[in-house]
Amino acid sequence: MKYFLHENDLPKDIKIGKSIAIDTETTGLNLRRDRLCLIQVCTEKKEIHLIKIKKKSSSPVLANILSDNKILKIFHFARFDIAVLMNQIKCDVLNIYCTKIASKLARTSSDNHSLKNLVSHFLSIEIPKFEQTSDWGSDKLTKSQLEYAASDVLYLHQLKDFLDKILIREERQKIAENIFIFLPQLSSLDIEGWDINNLMSHK
Repeated sequence: MKYFLHENDLPKDIKIGKSIAIDTETTGLNLRRDRLCLIQVCTEKKEIHLIKIKKKSSSPVLANILSDNKILKIFHFARFDIAVLMNQIKCDVLNIYCTKIASKLARTSSDNHSLKNLVSHFLSIEIPKFEQTSDWGSDKLTKSQLEYAASDVLYLHQLKDFLDKILIREERQKIAENIFIFLPQLSSLDIEGWDINNLMSHK
């Protein structure tokens, strides 16, 4: 699998197109405690860029792309990735699509909406997940880690196409769009430590 490895940011002359697939790797799942280690970006043409993030860094090129409302950002479980990027890159993330949410709306006959399951179901490809909980904070990431990280964004454009067809067929596309618009606000609540279920409950 071919990919380009960068430090802290994307190159200034990168050609993105109208959409990117994006994912993050962190030292843990606590937004306040754990840090961002790697950002994966895949263009429409399946050009993969991996950005190794130092503890203290800025990523102005990536930040401009994330906040550009004309570029679609495709995530799987966008809620967490958006929160990580907003919190540590210090930028807005606009124009979002989440394949996990799309799958939950489109594939109501299934209770398995993991990336591994979607890639297997739609593309008949088995992607490895053994590096998922590895040490992403290491100064030097292994080839296995980098290949795993690249595979997490490689198929998201294709999955979106499959899921969109079902959402349109079942007339659930508008519901999905409304949720996607709300995701940055939800991620902001997560960053601040609010429990959304508690906020929305009757009690």
